[in-house]
Amino acid sequence: MSRYFSEKFAELEAYVPGEQPKDQQYIKLNTNENAYPPHPAVAEAAAEAAKTLHLYSDPECAEIRKTLAENMGLTPDELIMVNGSDEVLNFAFMAFCDKHTPAVFPDITYGFYPVFARLNQVPFREIPLLENLKVNTAAFRQTAGTIFLANPNAPTGIALSRDEIEEILQTNAYNVVVVDEAYVDFGAESCVPLIREYENLLVTRTFSKSRSLAGGRLGFGAANPELIRDLETIRYSTNPYNLDSMTLAAGKACLEHDSYNTDNCRRIVRTRERTRYAMEKMGFEMTESRTNFLFARHPDVGGEELYRKLKEKGILIRHFNVERIRDYNRISIGTEEQMKAFLQACSEVIGGK
Repeated sequence: MSRYFSEKFAELEAYVPGEQPKDQQYIKLNTNENAYPPHPAVAEAAAEAAKTLHLYSDPECAEIRKTLAENMGLTPDELIMVNGSDEVLNFAFMAFCDKHTPAVFPDITYGFYPVFARLNQVPFREIPLLENLKVNTAAFRQTAGTIFLANPNAPTGIALSRDEIEEILQTNAYNVVVVDEAYVDFGAESCVPLIREYENLLVTRTFSKSRSLAGGRLGFGAANPELIRDLETIRYSTNPYNLDSMTLAAGKACLEHDSYNTDNCRRIVRTRERTRYAMEKMGFEMTESRTNFLFARHPDVGGEELYRKLKEKGILIRHFNVERIRDYNRISIGTEEQMKAFLQACSEVIGGK
């Protein structure tokens, strides 16, 4: 750090994204990107929008908000469009947390939550997962603070039911409950239908996973109009032009061909289940994933060792050097061909023990 860096951030530990090495060609199963590209119309729409890059983008994101609202059965004032769902999560920490209202989230979850808490200088409390790595829903009842729940959770892949989320909402009427649904389209229940029943519910979603736009940086939040106005106050006070014209056009085209995205999600789920079956035959133990990744460990190979040996074979997976999950690795679901290569490499590593 330079000597000019503010001391209020001196202890800040930045979020560490999945590695993107350039030393060779890898099969990338470490960052939960969609295995398939977006619909061809998406790139065409972005290219057309590039012709007007000399003009500012629409700060109201009117066209995509209207299309998304129609797609989800909502109204535009129940939506905020953001630069990836990370942005709306950060806005939620800014808008709904302070020294009197701490953030509350599981101890093993999306790694950005503690970073956002420290960045915004709000206290936070981590509630340990149960022994089986599921969220301890009972511990989130009547919680004094703003709750952040990734559902399905990451990196475990385990999902809560809508009824379980609703119980948390009912017992926290005076707190905002943020449900981060980055992976919901791969087999979990969305809580978006509940936003008109619970004024304290904010659901965040991303186009990065199920809609193949990780490089486009597009996300949204869904909530009652009052919560959305709170978040828009933060957005307009931070960067009203947070989405560029190409991303807005690409996102709208993506929504107009959403059946294509749904079909890809189904393909990924089928590949996930075939991969799970093959890994179980090799002796792997896994959580019940409702995401586009598997969270797995093997009794004969440590998590770090498996990660390292697969990397030597040109395959990247994600290892977390955290005490309770050190034996596990998170494996993104790629194409059928990529997963066959992954399984063959795993067989070679395990067979060599």
